[in-house]
Amino acid sequence: MTEELSTKSRLAESNLLVLALDTSTASLAAALVHGAETIGEVQSLAERNHSVHTVSIVKSLLEDNGITAEQLDGISIGIGPGSYTGMRIAVSVGKTLAWAWNKPLVGVSSLESLAFGAWQKVADPAEAAAESDSDSANLRQSGSEPFKAGSKMEWFIPIMDARRGQVYTAGFAAASDGAWNRLAKDGIRLMYDWVDELASRIRQLEDSDLPEAIWIVGDLQLHEAEADRLTAVISSAQQASASTSVNVQKLSFIMEGGSVAALGMKRLAAGEKDDIHSFIPNYTQLTEAEVNLRAKALKGLEGKKEGASTHDSQ
Repeated sequence: MTEELSTKSRLAESNLLVLALDTSTASLAAALVHGAETIGEVQSLAERNHSVHTVSIVKSLLEDNGITAEQLDGISIGIGPGSYTGMRIAVSVGKTLAWAWNKPLVGVSSLESLAFGAWQKVADPAEAAAESDSDSANLRQSGSEPFKAGSKMEWFIPIMDARRGQVYTAGFAAASDGAWNRLAKDGIRLMYDWVDELASRIRQLEDSDLPEAIWIVGDLQLHEAEADRLTAVISSAQQASASTSVNVQKLSFIMEGGSVAALGMKRLAAGEKDDIHSFIPNYTQLTEAEVNLRAKALKGLEGKKEGASTHDSQ
């Protein structure tokens, strides 16, 4: 998949006013964005109690910035993957508002939003420096040499914890000319296997196609050891082949509404919109109840086939 998204500066050309919302993670992220300008933004870590606060936060965001529903050009919603219960909240609110206000609704990948937001932070040296100098610095480098973001091409690998050693993850490539491309589909993977797959991809590339850095971004708390293992695996492989060095960087990053808006704005500017009635989250994996239900249905279907086969043979 090679869809491209330009940087925020190019989004200014669309001049659309977008309301964005994502509740797929611990952060309730909402934003009002007009072109490349973020008018208002909210990040709420209210113990995942998104169902209580989402509507009031959206209402306050509009009122505090003097924006009415009539002024909006569209609504952008993060559809996951992520928290099973959480992402349904944003989807439900988005569908309700889009129907009540008669506004176009678009869904965007929450993983892509996480990665895109991290890229914007990394690509802004002033913002990254300010973040790393603060007491709550969350920018950490695991590479042996300092890395200057945006000089060529970087890979951004978003991760959200999915329990039992698994992560919701995907892959994206950001180029210094502003191009943004998808490398891997959204999915749920064992973090250990995902690290091995990323290392394998690197080993298969020619030196001229190697990224200058791989950024592991998002929920690092439970998966930092595996991110560090990626550094070791790649370093070992590159020493053996004497290829160009690839730095592995780690960035603890919380979902931002602005990135959800930017991705949605691209779709809206292209005249795209989703059907409100069929708009659903990207669950990625089935719940245990759904798995059991499907297994029961399949067993019943196989029983019917077996019965039919027996009847035919008679």
